[in-house]
Amino acid sequence: MDKSSGPIFFPGLNGIRAIAALAVVLSHITVYMYRFNLNPHLIGTLPNGNPKGIDLSDFGVTIFFALSGFLITFLLLAENQNQPISVKNFYIRRILRIWPLYYTYLILALVISRIGHVPHESISDMFYFFFAPNVPKSFQLKSDLLGHYWSLGVEEQFYLFWPVFVRVFHKRLFWATAVLFSAFIVLKLLAYAAFSGSVFHTAMYVNRFDCMMLGAMGAHLYFHNHTFFVRLSTHRLAQAAGWVVIALAATNRFHIANIFDHEFMAVVTVVLIMGQIKGTGLLNLNTRLFDFLGKISYGIYVIHPLVIFGLGWAMADWVSGGAWYHYVLVYGVSVGATVGVAHLSYQYMEKPFLKIKTRFARVKSAGSQEEAVMATTPDSPGQEQRKPSTVL
Repeated sequence: MDKSSGPIFFPGLNGIRAIAALAVVLSHITVYMYRFNLNPHLIGTLPNGNPKGIDLSDFGVTIFFALSGFLITFLLLAENQNQPISVKNFYIRRILRIWPLYYTYLILALVISRIGHVPHESISDMFYFFFAPNVPKSFQLKSDLLGHYWSLGVEEQFYLFWPVFVRVFHKRLFWATAVLFSAFIVLKLLAYAAFSGSVFHTAMYVNRFDCMMLGAMGAHLYFHNHTFFVRLSTHRLAQAAGWVVIALAATNRFHIANIFDHEFMAVVTVVLIMGQIKGTGLLNLNTRLFDFLGKISYGIYVIHPLVIFGLGWAMADWVSGGAWYHYVLVYGVSVGATVGVAHLSYQYMEKPFLKIKTRFARVKSAGSQEEAVMATTPDSPGQEQRKPSTVL
């Protein structure tokens, strides 16, 4: 990779983020249709009687995990090329990226849960404040406005040790990660075989460190330009198979072996990432719309339950007739409002902290095509414009 050519930016990855985020939003709109006095069992009912959502929602979180593992690991490896990884700066960057919106939404959600009588078990509050919301999730404690926070807890816990792990094992990162991944899989098999239905079983399902590790191994292979990996993952047949899996998950028809479905989806995500980076993906996700949605995907994911709740309160009386266009209206307004609020959050809450975050980055990266272009635009008319770094 040409280090002098500008910030690292991978085209199309925001599109993958956007698909994952919108899948979560659409699924949650479906299961919370009752807030609009509409039927939430549109696509089926779970064995426990709860309405069924879109499987791609749960897999969408796995896509986020694999994508995050890939990107963070690649950037850490790039940093380590020039000097030892600064673990302190890594933590500062994560704090500046995650904490402002995380805690703003958390406090707002807790207040509204109290005054709006939204289902929430307050015994779990401290776990949310200390980045352990996957613990209430493992105990299956209910929270309508904060239930989705479990994935943020998993991700932040992974990042507590990952920069240290990469710094120590960077020369043998693939194999060290493979050993750690194997140990995690052994624990998962043990949970399923001997402790099925227990908290341990649920915790191993929730804590998808292994999916992030698969993304990390893909990043290591790509960073070191592993020829076989690049050729295999970017092959047209591999790309077609990846999109077939996404389509099956979106229509609730993807299940190979339930115990390893998410690991398989993480591998699919790495394949799709490589297709976008190398330009062999069957679908071009490097568009302005996907780039915009991916850029604000963190806000979309965090904010959407509260938006759905607020719209349900405001719209329920005049969409409760159950006509088909009422459902279309609910989906359309909910998605539109979520995107709008997430955009405002990005512009006025997240962006100021992101600007500070860049001061602690030894390897410059761009979160969107627009940012990449702006970062490489010449300061003066006579200065040559550079291109963002995208390919090894």
